[in-house]
This record gives sequence, structure tokens and C-alpha cells, in this order.
Amino acid sequence: MENAILFSMPDQTQFARMVAEKSTIALGYTEQRKFPDGESYIRIISDVTNKTAIIVCSLNDPNDKLLPLMFMAQTLRELGAKKICLALPYLPYMRQDKRFHPGEAITSILFARFVSKWADALVTIDPHLHRFHSLNEIYSVRPAHVLHATKEIARWIRQNAASPFLIGPDEESRQWVAEIAHQANAPFIICEKARLGDTTVTVSLPELPDLNTVPILIDDIISSGASMLATLRQLIEKGFKQPVCIGVHALFNSTTEQNLRLAGASKIITCNTITHATNEIDITGLIATGIMQLL
Repeated sequence: MENAILFSMPDQTQFARMVAEKSTIALGYTEQRKFPDGESYIRIISDVTNKTAIIVCSLNDPNDKLLPLMFMAQTLRELGAKKICLALPYLPYMRQDKRFHPGEAITSILFARFVSKWADALVTIDPHLHRFHSLNEIYSVRPAHVLHATKEIARWIRQNAASPFLIGPDEESRQWVAEIAHQANAPFIICEKARLGDTTVTVSLPELPDLNTVPILIDDIISSGASMLATLRQLIEKGFKQPVCIGVHALFNSTTEQNLRLAGASKIITCNTITHATNEIDITGLIATGIMQLL
């Protein structure tokens, strides 16, 4: 595609290469590094005059990645790019969507305003929408496309799990889990969850199927793993022997994976929105499709 060019941040060059191949968009070249004091150096090598520039950047560790991303976007525009599109497999700063206590920053809104100042369009996968029902409520870029990894997750389940039943973490997940269950031709249940703190939750399970089925816990984000841990322990206590954990975004801390395995998870599977050893579900084709919708 002659009028578009695709760039990536340093930690996603292979991901971006796969997206470029599937979208037939040429890869752009940059030089990116850090000075000894931690400041970023950005140089755009490819010609971007009158082209739509797409930047692939998954924003885990957003406080470290956001400034370099902004520097690249602004530089591309100064060098003649006619449009700046962000392909963000993981979009952060969605949890703080109201002022829960006096004086708190509503960071989801502030982050959206900041990004919207220097980007023209964005596409992302399964952002953690809760009180906001659409990115358009807080982002002024147009379009702001939300894609869902339901098809890719359902395909993995069909190919790898015999007699599965799906478990959603809470009522918010019902529509999403129901769609995966439909595509995987599997039954599903939804838990009741109460969050007691950043890393503490209680989970209540509804009536469960027989022990010959394979429970598959599904969530959009696995961070501390508290929700899955609470559910896993109850499943193991009830006699289920091979629970599987699936997450879209692998925001694991240093002990998450180990804790899930110790609690009884037979497999831990994530999409490659964030690079991690548990990545088994490829969503580069989904991102490529989303990018084409921006052009």
C-alpha cells in the first residue's frame, strides 16, 4: 500500500513485521535509543511525505513508553506525514474511570485527552471498558476502533480443549464470554466477584457441570491474577483437575504465572498483545485488519 507506512517501537519489531506482511503495508525504519541519562533519541529514516503513518506500540509499562511514542508521532507529522494512526494492541489507563475518593485523578480521561492531541486515529484490542461504553466517550480521535479477540480465543479452545466449559470473572464479562462460548460451541458460566483491594477479591461460583469437563477461565487482563487464583482454588477443591487460564493481555507481575500454576492451572495462555512466554494466540491478523479500517 503506497500511501501508508508502518513503524514500531523497539520491543515490538517482530510483531510489527508480521502485521506489515498481513496488511501489505511497507515497514518504516527508525533509529531509537536512550542517552545515558535515560532521555530518548528518535530518528525517522524512511520518507513519510504525504503518507499515513501507523505506529505499532503495545502500552504496557505506559509511563516508560508514552513519551517516546509521542516524540515519534510528532516527528512524523513534522516530516510531512498526512495522518498519524496508533495501533495499540494493549491500551492502558482504563481502570480509573471515576473519582472514587476526593482528590483522585481520573486518569482514563486525562490519558485520552493527551493521546488525542497528537494522534488522528487509533485501533486497540479489548480495552478494559467499564463505566465508559465506548472509547469515543473519552478519545476525540476518529476513528477509535475497538477490536475483540473472541474469534482467535475460540479457535484456540476448539483446537486444544476437549469438553470445555468457559468461566467469566464477573457480570461485566458476560457478553464477551458468551460470544467466545458461542464460537467455541461450549457452555459457559459467570462468577460473582467482589473486589476488596488492588490484589484481593472474593469469587462466588454458580452451579458447575460434571467433573469430566475442562474449566477454562477467561479474562481480558491477567495482572496479579487474583480473580483467577480465587476461582482456581475453588475449582480444585471441587475436584476439577485440569483448569486452563486464558487472558488477552499478559500484564503479569513477577509471581503471577508461578502462583497460577501452584494453584492448579494446567495451562496459562495469552494473546500476543504483550510479549510474554505464555503467548499462544496470535492477534497480528486482527490488528492488520483493524489498521486497514483506519486507512
